[in-house]
Amino acid sequence: MIVANNPALKSWVAVPENSDFSIQNLPFGIFKTAGLTPRVGVRIGESVLDLKTLFVLGYLENLPFELSDFDCEYLNPMMKKGKLAVRQLRNRISKLLDTNFTDLQKNQHHVDQVLLDVNNVEMCMPVQIGDYTDFYSSKEHATNVGIMFRDPANALLPNWLWIPVGYHGRASSVILSGQDIHRPKGQIKPNDNEDPIFSPSRQVDFELEMGFITFDGKPLGDSISTSEADDYIFGLCLFNDWSARDIQKWEYVPLGPFLAKNFASSMSAWIVTLDALQPYAVETPNQEPKVLSYLEFEGKKSFDINLQVAIQPENTAETVISNSNFKYMYWNMAQQLAHHTVNGCNIRTGDLMGSGTISGPTEDSYGSMLELCWKGTKPLKMNDGTERRFILDGDTVIMRGYCEANGVRIGFGEVKAKLLAAK
Repeated sequence: MIVANNPALKSWVAVPENSDFSIQNLPFGIFKTAGLTPRVGVRIGESVLDLKTLFVLGYLENLPFELSDFDCEYLNPMMKKGKLAVRQLRNRISKLLDTNFTDLQKNQHHVDQVLLDVNNVEMCMPVQIGDYTDFYSSKEHATNVGIMFRDPANALLPNWLWIPVGYHGRASSVILSGQDIHRPKGQIKPNDNEDPIFSPSRQVDFELEMGFITFDGKPLGDSISTSEADDYIFGLCLFNDWSARDIQKWEYVPLGPFLAKNFASSMSAWIVTLDALQPYAVETPNQEPKVLSYLEFEGKKSFDINLQVAIQPENTAETVISNSNFKYMYWNMAQQLAHHTVNGCNIRTGDLMGSGTISGPTEDSYGSMLELCWKGTKPLKMNDGTERRFILDGDTVIMRGYCEANGVRIGFGEVKAKLLAAK
C-alpha cells in the first residue's frame, strides 16, 4: 500500500467533516497571494501547504527535487521528475501532516509560514498544457447520441466497440475553474431544408468529464502498454468540455468538431494524483467483443468517482441536474493511453486527456443537457421555477466529484464557470 493512502492516518491540520481534502488526498495545484508569487501548493482541509517555503525550511530534504520545481507557475517542472519522485514527495508531505509526527507541527513559527487559509489564496492554472486529446468513451453517452441523430437500431458506429475513439482538441482554450466564458458564435443550420446562418449558438451545453494529466512519455515511435499506463499518469481533474451542439451538428462531418468545441474547456484547480485514487479502483465494465491484444489489461483500471452537475441561474440557488460516476466509462484510462500511443505518438509532461462525456444508465445520470433534455424535448425544471433545454446566459455550471470508502473521502473540489452573452 502507498503509505500516504493509509485510511488510519489523521492530520493535526483541521479537516472539516466530509471535506474533499483529507490527509489521504493531498492534491497538487498552483496558487499565489498578494505577497507570494505563483508556486506549488498542496490542499489539506481548508488550508494550502506552500511547498516552496517548506523546501526552503528544509522539510523536503533527500528528495529528488530542487527549489525551482516548487517556485514555479506550473506543476510541469515538478512532474518532470516522474512518478516515483512524486510518490515520495506525497508520502513525505503525508508524514509531515500526520498527528503522530511532530517535526513540523511542533514548530508554530514554521507552521505559520507554510500553511495558508485557502480563502486567502488565488488559484492559478495548475498545468502548462502542451496538447489536449478528448475521448468519446461512455457507451451510454455514445448510444444516446446515436439514437438521437442516427438509426436507433445501429446507435453505435461500427468502430466504437473496437477503438477508444478520440480527437485532438485545442489546448489554448482550456481554462481554470471560475473563469467566465462567452456564448460562442458560428454557422448553424436551424432548418434542414434551408441554408446555414451565422449566429450565436442557441444550444450551448456542458459535458461532464474527467481529465487526466500525463508525465513524460516514451520517445516518438515507442508505445505505452496498458500495464505501463499508470506510470505515465500524474493525476486527474474535473473537466467541463463545453459544447455548442447546433454548431457541431452542422460542422462535424467529415472531420469532427471544430468551432463547437474549441471555444472553452474548464478544469478544476486541484490535481488528485492517480496514487491517491488507488483505493477506489474498480472493475471496468464488460467489453464485448473481446478487445484487440494491445487493449487487453489486468486488474482494476476504472475508478469509483461520484460526480454531480448543478446549474445556478443568476441571483438564485443552484439545481442539481445529474448524479453520475466515472466507473461507468466503457474504455478506461489505461486503454485510452495505450491506444493514443500505439502508433508511436509521443506524449509529454502536462498533456491533458479528456475522458469524454460521462453518462450513466439512468436518465438522471446523463452527462450533458443534450441527453438530460433529450435534444430539447424534455426541459428540466429549475428550483426557481424556470426551465432549461440548454444553458442560458447568466447560468453557472458547477461540477463536483469525490470518492468514499472505508471511512475516507477524497475529492476534487469543483469546476465552475458562468456563461455570458455572446460578444
